Amino acid sequence: MTQPNSIDAVQDLLGSEGYVCGRALATVVFLSLKLGRPLFLEGEAGVGKTEIAKALAAGLGRRLIRLQCYEGLDASSAVYEWNFPAQMVAIRTAEASGGADRGVLQSELFSDDYLIERPLLQAMRPESGGAPVLLIDELDRTDEPFEAFLLEALSDFQVTIPELGTIKAPEPPIVIVTSNRTREVHDALKRRCLYHWVDYPDFAREIEILHARAPEAAEALSREVVAFVQRLRTEDLFKKPGVAETIDWAKCLLALDVINLSPEVIGDTLGAILKYQDDIQKLQGSEAKRILDQAKADLEPA
Repeated sequence: MTQPNSIDAVQDLLGSEGYVCGRALATVVFLSLKLGRPLFLEGEAGVGKTEIAKALAAGLGRRLIRLQCYEGLDASSAVYEWNFPAQMVAIRTAEASGGADRGVLQSELFSDDYLIERPLLQAMRPESGGAPVLLIDELDRTDEPFEAFLLEALSDFQVTIPELGTIKAPEPPIVIVTSNRTREVHDALKRRCLYHWVDYPDFAREIEILHARAPEAAEALSREVVAFVQRLRTEDLFKKPGVAETIDWAKCLLALDVINLSPEVIGDTLGAILKYQDDIQKLQGSEAKRILDQAKADLEPA
């Protein structure tokens, strides 16, 4: 599929994959596609940063390549590895047969046949359906040396393998970088990207998202769920629930055939929206009822 030629087309494309976004986010996605610039998305966990890449890849019919970041991730793990067990088998086989030419053997051992491609190298390879979508997820979990390496890779869209040389992408991948902002990412990398802060949606947009992702939920229940979660985000919690938790909770309530929220139902299903025991403990007893009463008051016409 060809890339969308307008901001409205981006919203339609993402919407066709169940991703509801505002115009500001659609604008920066459109510019990223139009200018071929990486897109850097920051925001709290669960607000839908990763889902943007998934929806974009599905909508464009492109391959999604995901590099999940973690502490200690280095360039070799992100780019390539050699298949050492297979290389050792080849060496043993050559030794057993006798008379193997050392130079020929070495060139064979360090060829594509023994190369294990990791996400960054995969993203540099040509794809029949068009350049892939490269998702570099939770970059803030890595350290500065990897950021410096990534800065070079995203500047020239190429990687170097000492035994094979430099591999340059014939068509730059569509790059989306996400961060939960557990630490600050260096300005030098941010400057290479277009930037957008993905915030929690307002009530109307979260209702729209819930309709797209859990269409079987009744209107009354959907409104109560969203109103309660929105109220919950104003509380002093260690981890506020994201949109992903709103969707999960609604699906759990549907599985239990819940029609309306009650303090008892909320108490039984808190594990779907809160992931820390201290937060769950705060909502025991009358607290759940207090927040539910506030949420229902929010739904009453002014």
